[in-house]
Amino acid sequence: MHKQDTAFNLHLISDATGETLISLGRAVAAQYSSEYRVDEHIYIMVRNRERLTKVIENIAANKGIVLYTMVSQELSQILEEACQQLSVPCSAVLEPIFAAFQDYFKVPAIRRVSAQHVLNEEYFKRQEALNYSLAHDDGQLPGGLAEADIILLGISRTSKTPTSLYLANRGFKTANIPIILDMKLPAGFFAAESALKIGLIARISRIASIRKNRPLGSIAAIEQYSDRRFIHKEMMYAKQIYDKYNIPIIDVTNHSVEEIATNILAIRKIYS
Repeated sequence: MHKQDTAFNLHLISDATGETLISLGRAVAAQYSSEYRVDEHIYIMVRNRERLTKVIENIAANKGIVLYTMVSQELSQILEEACQQLSVPCSAVLEPIFAAFQDYFKVPAIRRVSAQHVLNEEYFKRQEALNYSLAHDDGQLPGGLAEADIILLGISRTSKTPTSLYLANRGFKTANIPIILDMKLPAGFFAAESALKIGLIARISRIASIRKNRPLGSIAAIEQYSDRRFIHKEMMYAKQIYDKYNIPIIDVTNHSVEEIATNILAIRKIYS
């Protein structure tokens, strides 16, 4: 197989939403992204023979790596045998984890589809956090900041919103406040005594590049918005605020939302 622009097929099969499987598959595939292009084939809610038969037909037409998470041992066996006949690699990605738990507890797992999506207290906590974060995005409802678990601050285009929503999905009520040149922080910020405050910064060149692609109406407005000197002033103003109120700083340049959130939660452990 030639490298670079050569594609390979990755088949991801789940009897539920496929979130876990897709994340695992992409994490491994990313290690080969500089050499190969991945063509994903995602199949979710595969819970009967009829649906699985169609999946196998597509695998036969587009041979590649097969990863799956299915509770039904009957369907798993059918898939394994089909892949063996097609001479394609097939792996049940959760089986080693099941085996580890089973070896530890000396009891086999109760194989329930979507067991992680039970409508329990944790689920409703995440929903409440998501609703809160959406309502308190970009400085909205400053009066409700006292309820926040985490408050993110930063100038425009420092990943405040996506990071807030990611943290909310982890169950943390996260608000974010834009730092605008010469504008004071809302009174609600100071009332949120129990919230962890985090200041986000980024390399000026990165922010300028992102802002050029964000329409703001007039050409003059866009030019000022993406001007590096203007961004430098904003960043210096933000850093003054962080220094004044002893706010921990995270540089988000070239970091994914997941990495940013991990750093924030690590700081939260230190301060809690």
